[in-house]
Amino acid sequence: RIHQRRWFTLIAICIAVTITSIDNTIMNVGLPSIVRGVGASQAQLQWLIDSYTIVFACLLLTMGAIGDKWGRHHTMMIGLVIFGGFSAFASQADSANSLIICRGLMGIGGALILPATLAILTNTFEGKERSKAIGVWAAVAGIGVAAGPLLGGFLLDHFWWGSIFLINVPICVIAVVMGWFLVPPSKSADEGHRLDPMGAVLSIIALVGLLYGIIEIPEKGWSSPEVLLAVGAGLLFLALFTWWELRSDHPMLDLNFFRNPRFSAASMTITINYFVMFGSTFLIVQYFQFILGYSPLKAGVMTAPVAVGLMLTSPQCHKFVARWGTTKVVILGLLICSGVMVTYGIESIIASDIGGIVVRTVFGVGLALTATPATESIMGALPRDRAGVGSAVNDTTRQIGGALGVAVIGSLFAWRYHASLSDLSGLPADASSAAQNSIGKAIQVANTLPSDQAASLLENAKHAYVSGMRVGVWTCALILVGAAILAAKFLPSTPGISDDDVELRDVELEAVSLDDGII
Repeated sequence: RIHQRRWFTLIAICIAVTITSIDNTIMNVGLPSIVRGVGASQAQLQWLIDSYTIVFACLLLTMGAIGDKWGRHHTMMIGLVIFGGFSAFASQADSANSLIICRGLMGIGGALILPATLAILTNTFEGKERSKAIGVWAAVAGIGVAAGPLLGGFLLDHFWWGSIFLINVPICVIAVVMGWFLVPPSKSADEGHRLDPMGAVLSIIALVGLLYGIIEIPEKGWSSPEVLLAVGAGLLFLALFTWWELRSDHPMLDLNFFRNPRFSAASMTITINYFVMFGSTFLIVQYFQFILGYSPLKAGVMTAPVAVGLMLTSPQCHKFVARWGTTKVVILGLLICSGVMVTYGIESIIASDIGGIVVRTVFGVGLALTATPATESIMGALPRDRAGVGSAVNDTTRQIGGALGVAVIGSLFAWRYHASLSDLSGLPADASSAAQNSIGKAIQVANTLPSDQAASLLENAKHAYVSGMRVGVWTCALILVGAAILAAKFLPSTPGISDDDVELRDVELEAVSLDDGII
């Protein structure tokens, strides 16, 4: 019976994975509306992205192991209920902090859903059908990535900000109903597999401490006891995590993998790739709506070309690697992305509809040229029987890179934004404080002022935003150049692949490079 209904199982799985691929991209388009809805500050906007990403990244390996041990069907269903339930709560949140908490709890659901879906497929299908099923799974995830900004823009043009969370609820309900009847039970035959809850806890505390300190630096300063305590605690728990993982017989993340230069260099490349992608997107979507005055839908349309460029290029990357080798292709991708980051700081290009679409499509091409061969290097550095671990490590490094990107680039932006604001002494104290908090609050304050003061504040705040964005994206450009230099030195090239391997590798690379993209 399982074999007969396997294609219906694939449909149910694809609906489930759509949730995780849409959520991140829909969130970016919604940030300006959330500022207007709950008065979120710049730091709170960073946490709205990172609260989900941190929890998701740190629990991904552990939740995958839980699914292997106790049943992937059960973990996927529980994940869908958690994700849908806290999406409903998020849609009704009355403060930025409560929304941040809901986003973090949604990350638990996402970490339960994503690894279970691919594992179920690999155990339901065999041979060439498995390759086709994984290809469909990856394509649906990629479509979700591209559709997220468009769906978010449509919802925000017609409904309130909470609609971008509430839309998850019916999708989760459909996935749960279909999963209940159509998804077969599945778990690992290795009953002796053990979990590493201590590793998960230590990694979450370490990342939260580090990111909290980084995000609060622009407002509180480097010398603030709160910042020093947070960063110090983060570094301490990071050291404890490393010590624990090296000593554990069943580590969440086997750090010995990083002794392989191919694995380490590729992981570094993926981390930086997502660092830049998350960090720059965090700024550019707000620029579209706050500075250029785009509607949410137009902002979604203008960000979608990144996903289009990525999806069109990823399936072709094996041909480039076969001809030029991994190292050259990855370096080319990193340098393309660096060039795009430079143009992001040039208003005459980024503010143009046609120029902006071209630049963001090229960005997607660069991301694909970087991420797909680097992902292959991660997978190829490990034995085939450790492929599941390699995929999980790949997912984890992407999410951690993204969380760091939002924190670091967002904080650099906030520092420059504060420094670039001209004298606000003519404003009331509370209005001045609000304007310094974020561009969104500055616009809200301007709407309450006399016309001459409002015009002055808007010009001042928009100039400060562009100045801060330039610092952020040009920092990304420099980091990408540094990554290209490191890739040239440490990332071993690989020979071409045989014709027999092309189809299988195409499918595998699509699966791991598109399943959790963000634009």
